[in-house]
Amino acid sequence: MSETEAPQGVIKGLITGTDGLTRCFWPGQLPDYLRYHDEEWGRPVTDDIRLFEKICLEGFQSGLSWLTILRKRESFRAAFAGFDIDAIAAFGDDDIARCVADAGIVRHRGKIVSTINNAKRAQELRAEFGTLARYFWSYEPAPHERPATVTFAEIAANPTTPVSVRISKDLKKRGWTFVGPTTVYAFMQAMGLVNDHIEGCICRQPIEDLRARFVRP
Repeated sequence: MSETEAPQGVIKGLITGTDGLTRCFWPGQLPDYLRYHDEEWGRPVTDDIRLFEKICLEGFQSGLSWLTILRKRESFRAAFAGFDIDAIAAFGDDDIARCVADAGIVRHRGKIVSTINNAKRAQELRAEFGTLARYFWSYEPAPHERPATVTFAEIAANPTTPVSVRISKDLKKRGWTFVGPTTVYAFMQAMGLVNDHIEGCICRQPIEDLRARFVRP
């Protein structure tokens, strides 16, 4: 299930867990998904490795659920040198063959080749902007580009946004692949460029507080 498809019976995109806490519906009661929701998703990130890892993994997710990718994340990290940009940019045919044969990851040759290509494009982006963080955070939506209240209906109706379309177009112009506007928006949500925890979720206000203190790159 994706973050925009609430199961039948869920009201307003929120669920109350066995711990009595109310959250966005999508992690359900799965411990690993709950940790991801509570401890990672939506928290502002400036680390280039994490930013690069996430945009690559969002590309691998295309056609799958994020939970599938999350549960393979350590295998992805092992296969792709911890998502070290320079290391991946140096991958050759033997590395592609190794990754295609790796049952621990999604063995999609096109997405594997895309990750290597995108590492090279990330090197170019760093050369121009200094860091990936400076590039991506320059696209942080202004308050007037955000909904006054983040509701499930708002999130479900907008899997892309004008900002994610702009980023996607710019990345594609720069030669990146598997970076469509839906993929880019999921990246923005996860990396904290927006706070899409639904109103009423226990994480919404803490992340608003984090964002208020956050020093933009």
